[in-house]
Amino acid sequence: MEAKADLHTHTIHSDGALTPRELLEKARSVGIGILSITDHDSVNGVDEAMAIGEEMGVEVISGAELSATCNGSEIHILGYFLDVHSEPLLSALAIYREERLKRVERIVDKLNRMNVPLKLESVLASAGNGSVGRPHVAAVLVNEGYATSFHQAFHKYIGDGRPAYEKKTEVTPQETVRLIAEAGGLSFLAHPGRAIDEKTLIELIGSGIDGIEIYHPSHTPELVKYYRGIVNEYCLLESGGSDFHGGIKADDQLFGRVGMPVASVDVMRRRLFSN
Repeated sequence: MEAKADLHTHTIHSDGALTPRELLEKARSVGIGILSITDHDSVNGVDEAMAIGEEMGVEVISGAELSATCNGSEIHILGYFLDVHSEPLLSALAIYREERLKRVERIVDKLNRMNVPLKLESVLASAGNGSVGRPHVAAVLVNEGYATSFHQAFHKYIGDGRPAYEKKTEVTPQETVRLIAEAGGLSFLAHPGRAIDEKTLIELIGSGIDGIEIYHPSHTPELVKYYRGIVNEYCLLESGGSDFHGGIKADDQLFGRVGMPVASVDVMRRRLFSN
């Protein structure tokens, strides 16, 4: 059987539960031969993962998941084959992480004003050395009994449009695509089936993205077929992965089951290195 590829995973360097080594051990145990760690606004685990991957016989593709704003909505863009030592990339990611911290501070302040006495220190402790974000706020809300689950924490307090919601600093898709390209990488629209309408999708294609994540746990077989049609129509690339967070989001059963064909990774490589 052909080894599977999973190009959408997270570690403790953003909002995942596993270290790079733990993630790679799990990947090998379920037959994943190619893995990309795509932490939010961070490439801090990539060098370590690549070295461990060589030991284990699992190929690691450098990656990151970045946020952008299109038509007032937050979208995510995955970058692959990045030069993780690119100074422009590292400088931008440092700024993004600082903005993440400021956003969390505003969220905690709103929660406090709602008589939810969450402490910023608790949220930062939940994040550890990773880039802090709303999932860490949700984790503390659950741990301290203010919500029964991640889903309820977002729905009741911190999700889009909820009382403690705070917008991210806006970055355009064009800026994000350019940053990824300058770091030598390919850019892919992440999990579009969650909330992106066709008009926005066409705009994003116009921003210069290289491909679309067509395989994702949130995509039904009908959506996979639809996005494959879009990819073919616009001569784009396809990617996919489990969006695995180490079991935090009850996603253990997805790892090793949601991914992409290795042949599609080879197509990505050919596109990248033929330019």
